[in-house]
Amino acid sequence: MCEFFVKADPIQYEQRSRTVRIHGMLTSLRLENMMWDTLAEMAEEEGRTTNALIALFHDEILAHRGEVPNFASFLRVTCIRYLRRRLIAAEQAPRNAGAAASVNAAGSGNTPGAAPVLAAVRPLAVAR
Repeated sequence: MCEFFVKADPIQYEQRSRTVRIHGMLTSLRLENMMWDTLAEMAEEEGRTTNALIALFHDEILAHRGEVPNFASFLRVTCIRYLRRRLIAAEQAPRNAGAAASVNAAGSGNTPGAAPVLAAVRPLAVAR
């Protein structure tokens, strides 16, 4: 199993700092490229910029906890939770599609092919 991890592209775990404006205050965040890519993907799904999404996360954690002691770690965990949620949804999709196909086949005599769902969990590109 270790081979799976040590063969990861080093560019994915290379860290990069970015300056982000949160309510007019500039702050620097240092995250791995893979985390920046995941944040960009999340922002795109939300119809926001990455900086706007980060500011929203900051506001939400501040409102919920009253402080933001380690925001970079919070963002990493948020990215991992997002990826895990996508993976679970992708794993459940074939079961749900299979159940729907069974219902459709029983009603119409057709057996539709299952669409590939792992495309939803594609490798993240590294934004430069």
